[in-house]
Amino acid sequence: MVIDRRQQIVEAAAKSFALFGYKATTMEQVAKLANVGKGTIYTFFTNKEELFQEIMNRLIQEMKNVAEEVVDPSRHFFENLYLVLDRMLDFRENHELAVKLSMEVNELNTQMAHEGTKQIEAAIISYIQQQVQQALDKGEIKHCNPEIAAFVILKLYIALTIDWKKHHEPLEKSEVAELMKLYLQEGLALD
Repeated sequence: MVIDRRQQIVEAAAKSFALFGYKATTMEQVAKLANVGKGTIYTFFTNKEELFQEIMNRLIQEMKNVAEEVVDPSRHFFENLYLVLDRMLDFRENHELAVKLSMEVNELNTQMAHEGTKQIEAAIISYIQQQVQQALDKGEIKHCNPEIAAFVILKLYIALTIDWKKHHEPLEKSEVAELMKLYLQEGLALD
């Protein structure tokens, strides 16, 4: 049986970053968890930052795969949008590394943890932007700047699902979907 040392190291690093955060993870720790010598890590990764980036790339790809599972091209843009947002944010809130990075940002303000959380948000916005562009191409929505629309959509969804419950009873998923529909599809203006 051939042992994939690189994969072994990546899995150990993902575990370490998720358990201890970026700042507390050391290459010695990763080597110990991977059951390899510290020097073996450096045959695959130049430094801790490069190893962390590999883990972040995999997390982001996994998050996109989770979103793709619910997209149905036969459904309207907004129907897919609610499902995708729900899936991506559930993933972010439940993935050990994403949770640990958020905690590290709040508690220690570690720069690389900031970078990791920014990468996750940028990946979500990029994915939504692609969905917006596809909806524009199909003529399902009005002309808009897809990047700005994606940013606004994500921030509205976060406001309704996360920020709202800081001071109020959490909204049901169906209520969030209705509010998203009201603000994004219908608007507030009377005809």
